[in-house]
Amino acid sequence: MTEERRDTCDLLCLDLPHAEEIRTGLPELSAVESAAAAARALGDPTRLRIAAALLAGGELCVCDASWVVGAAQNLTSHHLRQLKIAGLVSARRDGKLVMYALSGRGRALVAAVLSEQTDEALPVVAGVADSRALEG
Repeated sequence: MTEERRDTCDLLCLDLPHAEEIRTGLPELSAVESAAAAARALGDPTRLRIAAALLAGGELCVCDASWVVGAAQNLTSHHLRQLKIAGLVSARRDGKLVMYALSGRGRALVAAVLSEQTDEALPVVAGVADSRALEG
């Protein structure tokens, strides 16, 4: 028996009332596109590490973020821009610095993606995420 055969039904069956109830409750494709884009933004390991650093550190400038994750400033800046486009990061100017912080959606998504790691290996990150989620 091939692997494909074990992953598919051998009999075509459909519990129509149950399936229709689920189908009508699903959000429209247009409504989930931004969520999919946000999830894709965290699909890059460097971006996910930068987002985890923001989750732990709150607000960081590019210099600090690049040092924390061990990446070049231009690469870190590029990834922060991608996270900002996805709506996961906000930026504000503070004199000559640009300070980056996770948005509420960004905090929630990063915490969810890193839930196993935050529970086991990054307890400080989990505590910061929990306290910030309560703030708004």
